[in-house]
Amino acid sequence: MNKHETLKHYFGHDGFRPGQETLVDALLDGRDCLGIMPTGAGKSMCYQVPALMKNGIALVISPLISLMKDQVSALKSAGVPAAYLNSSLTPAQLDLATERARMGMYRIIYVAPERLETVSFQQFARSAPISLIAVDEAHCVSQWGQDFRPNYLKIADFVDSLPTRPAVGAFTATATARVREDIIRLLRLRSPAMTSTGFDRPNLYFEVVRPKSKYPALSAILRTKKEQSGIVYCATRKAVEEVCDKLTAEGFSAGRYHAGLSDEERRASQEDFQYDRVQIMVATNAFGMGIDKSNVNFVIHYNMPRSMEAYYQEAGRAGRDGTDAECILLYNGSDIYTAKWMLEHSDPNPELTSDEQEAVRRQDMRRLETMIDYSTGSHCLRQYILKYFGQAAPEKCDGCSHCVGQQYDYVEEMKRPSRKKATAMGSVFVQPAQPSIPELPAADPDNLYEQLRVCRLKLAQGLRVPPYIICDDKTLADMARRMPRNLDEMLSVHGMGTAKVGKWGNSFLKVIHAFVAAHPQRTVVKAVPQRTTRPRAWTRQEDNELREGYLNGISILELSDQHSRSAGAIRSRLAKLGLLSDGEWPE
Repeated sequence: MNKHETLKHYFGHDGFRPGQETLVDALLDGRDCLGIMPTGAGKSMCYQVPALMKNGIALVISPLISLMKDQVSALKSAGVPAAYLNSSLTPAQLDLATERARMGMYRIIYVAPERLETVSFQQFARSAPISLIAVDEAHCVSQWGQDFRPNYLKIADFVDSLPTRPAVGAFTATATARVREDIIRLLRLRSPAMTSTGFDRPNLYFEVVRPKSKYPALSAILRTKKEQSGIVYCATRKAVEEVCDKLTAEGFSAGRYHAGLSDEERRASQEDFQYDRVQIMVATNAFGMGIDKSNVNFVIHYNMPRSMEAYYQEAGRAGRDGTDAECILLYNGSDIYTAKWMLEHSDPNPELTSDEQEAVRRQDMRRLETMIDYSTGSHCLRQYILKYFGQAAPEKCDGCSHCVGQQYDYVEEMKRPSRKKATAMGSVFVQPAQPSIPELPAADPDNLYEQLRVCRLKLAQGLRVPPYIICDDKTLADMARRMPRNLDEMLSVHGMGTAKVGKWGNSFLKVIHAFVAAHPQRTVVKAVPQRTTRPRAWTRQEDNELREGYLNGISILELSDQHSRSAGAIRSRLAKLGLLSDGEWPE
């Protein structure tokens, strides 16, 4: 099979995404490469396709145990023999996996960086036909990156110790120019082919909310997200415990994750989130790196992170399947004191000299100042992020609160008693509810998309894997649009490769056939549900209708209902149209 046939056969994709093919070709030609691609852009495909086309075993070095497990499960579901070697395995399991690898039973093996230093693995690697080496999260090699890991400095020595040096591919989602230089130098990449697809994630909506009291604002936002899956990041373990307790007391489906929990508690909490047993994960930054859950619909930062790198990496865990998702930062002045305290009390890096430690401390303070500026300024949020990473961007976008109007507007709003509702927790402001999943037309009483989701859940439960291992929401949406009639047509569905069609195609077809039989007049789905509350860009016609309605005395709340937008978004747009002055907040 050629690269396009391999892509379609195993992964169900008709073509490569921007930037992927250059990196695939480099590794196929035995050349080193460096890929800088945002989360969700398909970095793993860049080394998985060459791995399946070259003879031998591909080694993928990753610091993320949870990601290894997910990636291997996903590869097996696609018909790819794969394994992982890390500390989560018992000695007997490690021996068995290594022996199977020697026998050539795997095409791709994921390993933790510390595994490279063990004598047993070095002996295996020197005798095995290594086809290529992929270094995931490559920014971890740089002391100037936000996730420096000393074990990554040993990777280059390991590569050089092999009898024949394979091609090395380095991949990361966030890297400044200085970190990129470190990756090339410290991994000793040889004239690498480089691709940077940019840092923009068009499907993500960004907003900064500045409430005087954070928890009521958080609760109000979450009430608009029924049936959606998301992460709430807190700066401290104490905040995680307090926020999670309050959410569960209000009836939200929430779990917690931080480094103070036992390994067993963290593992159980993570699995509850991955398997959709809980909708909301409240966590410190200890959670998420390596979580391959594709249907995260929102990420809310309860506290301001200490750097743009950390913020964008954490926020980027939303919308990995390409559907619209929201990234919301709750900010107030106390976040600055918390962040500074944590920086001043962080453990020093023993790998650095005192001068280097001081340089890192100064850099950390500059990073914090950047986050403060992001959180308090009036600029386009998307442009600010992209410029930080060295990418040019327009002054305005159609996907942030400063450009299209706030979706969640509370500093002013919480003062107005007419918009409060009594609950068991007291008087809490609530944003007008928006449907988390748009309904199909009234003429279609049944929902094929939701029936396919139930089918996927049953399949996943039977295999004891997260639902997104079977397929992601984007695949289900395409399946609902196309309504394939047989296995051949099922192969045309995005993300349904040959192995997945062979394993689960008939199960999905059974649901589709029953749906078609109940709706013989319907051949095409007119609307497919998408989990999103992202604001749409304003059109000229909408502006004219909004202007006319406001000048004719229609209230803000009535305009909000008419245009299916929040009251805050209506007010912001009226201000941009010159119909409201700053600080004017009519009903």
